[in-house]
Amino acid sequence: MKAVVKAVPGPGAQLCEVEVPRPGPGEVLIKVTAASICGTDYHIYRWDPWSAGRVRVPLVLGHEFCGEVVELGPGVETVSVGDYVSAESHVVCGTCYQCRTGQSHVCQNTKILGVDRDGCFAEYVVIPAANAWRNSRTLPPEVASMQEPLGNAVHTALSFPVVGRVVAVVGCGPIGLCAVAIARAAGAARVLAAEVNPYRQDLALRMGAHRVIDPRREDLTEALREETEGLGVDVLMEMSGYPDAIRAGLRGTRSGGQVALLGLPSAPFEMDLSNEVVMRGLTVQGVTGRKMWETWYQMRALLDSGVLDVTPVITHRLPLEEFQLAMELMARGECGKVVLYPGGVPS
Repeated sequence: MKAVVKAVPGPGAQLCEVEVPRPGPGEVLIKVTAASICGTDYHIYRWDPWSAGRVRVPLVLGHEFCGEVVELGPGVETVSVGDYVSAESHVVCGTCYQCRTGQSHVCQNTKILGVDRDGCFAEYVVIPAANAWRNSRTLPPEVASMQEPLGNAVHTALSFPVVGRVVAVVGCGPIGLCAVAIARAAGAARVLAAEVNPYRQDLALRMGAHRVIDPRREDLTEALREETEGLGVDVLMEMSGYPDAIRAGLRGTRSGGQVALLGLPSAPFEMDLSNEVVMRGLTVQGVTGRKMWETWYQMRALLDSGVLDVTPVITHRLPLEEFQLAMELMARGECGKVVLYPGGVPS
C-alpha cells in the first residue's frame, strides 16, 4: 500500500510502498477514506527537538482520519466489517490509576497513532477496536476525519461554562478556529479571537468571532480589557503556546475568571504566578486530548444538531501523494485544515 513514512531521523518524509498491516487480537483494519494533517504531523515532518526525542523510525505518519472497517482481528465484537468510523488516536492501557478512575484521557501509558505506532497517512491502518468511533453515514469524510482535533476544541471550549459570558480564544490554528465556533454554539455572549496570521484572522471571522485582535498591532491585554469595560474576559482559551500570548491572555482575564490551556510552549518560560494567577483568583485547567468518551458524544451532538459547522476550517483537499505541498502550506501559514485522500480527491 501507499504510505507517508518517516524512514530516517531528520527533516522530511517519503511516499513509500509498504505491506498492508494485519489486525491482531482486539484490532481492526481500516481502509482510509480521508486523513487530515495536524500540527504534530508537521513537527515530526520537520523533525524538531520534541520529535527527535520521542519518535522512533520508521513510522507511518498521521493520526486524524476516517474510513471503512474491512477486517476484524480475533475477538472483536464491538465493530463490524463495513462500519464507517473515525478513531480516538490515544491508545490507552485501561489498567493505570487514571484509566480505572474515569480519566483515561490522561492515561499514564498512552500511545498515540502516528507518533508511537504506525498512523493513517496510508491506504490502510490498524487500530484497537476499542478506539473506533462509528460515524453517521451522512457525516462528510473531511469532517469525520478531523473529529480528533475537533474533540480537542470541544474539550477546551466546554471546560468552563460559557453561556452569556465573554470568551477569548488566543491562537487560531484549526483547533482554535473550531473553539471559536463551539463557544458561539454554546451560547457565549461575545467571542474574541487573537491571531497574528492574516489568513487565519479571516477564518476566525468566518467561524463566528465578534472581533479579531492582532497582537502584533495592538496590546492583547489592553484589547481584551477594552472589550469588557476594563474587567477582562470571563473565560480564556489559550491555544497558541507562545509565552507572551499566555502572559498577556492571563492579564486580560478578569479576576476570578477561568483559563483553559491547550497550547504547548516549546520550552519552559518564566511568569509572575503570584500576581497573574494566585492573587487574582484565576482557575486554570490544563487540557489534553479528549475525554473518552464524553467529548466524542458532545461532539456528535454539536455536529448532528446543526449548530456547529466546521467546514470553513477545511481549506485544502489533496491526494495523499501531495503531502509535501500540504506541509509547505502549513509552514507558510496559508491554510486551515488540510485533508489528504489516499484514493484521490473526490469530485
